[in-house]
Amino acid sequence: MAAQGHFEGQSVNRPPLFDGEDYTYRKTRMDFFLQGLDHQIWSIIEEGDLLVTNEKDNWIEDDKKKISLNCKAKSILYYALSKKEFNRISACKSSMEMWEKLRITYEGADKVKETRIDILVAQYKSLSSVSPENTTTNNAE
Repeated sequence: MAAQGHFEGQSVNRPPLFDGEDYTYRKTRMDFFLQGLDHQIWSIIEEGDLLVTNEKDNWIEDDKKKISLNCKAKSILYYALSKKEFNRISACKSSMEMWEKLRITYEGADKVKETRIDILVAQYKSLSSVSPENTTTNNAE
């Protein structure tokens, strides 16, 4: 029973793991986790990296903080993914790009499914709207 506290999602220090299943649920959990951790990290993921205009040799403390937050955002996303999902986004340069790739991969797939369902429902309705009299008349001809 003591091991129950160590399951995925039972810690406020570890991001919820995404393994490719139930994207909408995991996305919402990650949203809340990141906002609770640091709202600025969530902003980086949604809007893009904080910009640093100084050259590395001339970074001031504010530049270092921005770089650190950008790296934290990427790191959290990497640690929240299974190996399969990590491989899907590992070439991405920013956390926003990583988040967007996952969104397109999984929400796009959901939209395709919804569209297919809508088409099938429309086809079913058009078939079920054929009256029995029309079927009998067509068979008699």
